[in-house]
Amino acid sequence: MMQQYLKLKAQHPEILLFYRMGDFYELFYDDAKRASQLLDISLTKRGASAGEPIPMAGFPTMRWKTTSPNW
Repeated sequence: MMQQYLKLKAQHPEILLFYRMGDFYELFYDDAKRASQLLDISLTKRGASAGEPIPMAGFPTMRWKTTSPNW
């Protein structure tokens, strides 16, 4: 999963990449940090890469309209 996320992110570095995982949209690394500030959602951690925790933020898909700004 993370390899696919990183591949998509490398193709589109300028956007916030909302990655659907089941019933959630999740963001990782710098996107997670930016989204947590922009959308007022919690910044957490998921797994590790090179021994460091991976920053993660997310929210349920049913909250898309209330969480995301009018982009």
